Amino acid sequence: MDIQLKRGLLEVCVLAAIKNEDSYGYKIIKDIKPYVEISESTLYPILRRLQAASLLTERTAEHNGRLRKYYSITQSGRKRIEEFKEEWKEIMSIYGFVTREETCDDEK
Repeated sequence: MDIQLKRGLLEVCVLAAIKNEDSYGYKIIKDIKPYVEISESTLYPILRRLQAASLLTERTAEHNGRLRKYYSITQSGRKRIEEFKEEWKEIMSIYGFVTREETCDDEK
């Protein structure tokens, strides 16, 4: 898969993972894992990019005697998810065109 496309998809996955409640790194990975593989070394740069773009915020809170970073989606982050849904309609249309071509070739 194209690295830029995958990067964009992973960013939206991270936003979707925190859209209903604040979350932290390990839980985000755990929530996304059934759908796509993501490692800590991939997640944390994504979180930094999303924070720099004001799509999420970060806060630190104590949990079991340790400090843990929690991430919250912003209104801009929610808007990005909605934009992705609209973009995905176009991607699916393109996919339909590409696979239609293959179906036509198979019938010849």
